Amino acid sequence: MPKSPALPKPTPSELELLRILWQLGPSTARQVHDAAVATRPDMGYANVLRQLQVMHAKGLLTRDESQRAHVYTPAQAQESLQTNLVKELINKAFSGSGKELVLAALRGHVSQKEREEIQAILNSDKRS
Repeated sequence: MPKSPALPKPTPSELELLRILWQLGPSTARQVHDAAVATRPDMGYANVLRQLQVMHAKGLLTRDESQRAHVYTPAQAQESLQTNLVKELINKAFSGSGKELVLAALRGHVSQKEREEIQAILNSDKRS
């Protein structure tokens, strides 16, 4: 079975719209825009629509054209894309070491509450 071509890596603004779509589920440009202005009031509808169209052309989104208002859906599940981005980061910035990535994250990017949650996960894995 031939390997499917890798999807392009989303830009930061594309990732922002993907996060909205993962939260909302399949949505029209209007629905994505309405959700986006909650955090970015300066974001215009035409910009959101154009960006969704570009993302569709790049293969980051699928588009249902059966209704008057097109419905956009991420082409890749959130967890899958995040896993691919983390793998790329580990390879590029940490010479392939997941441990170095985790240590860098723990050095100031994790709250005390998050540390406690991580410790609970590590403790439960020891018991398994």
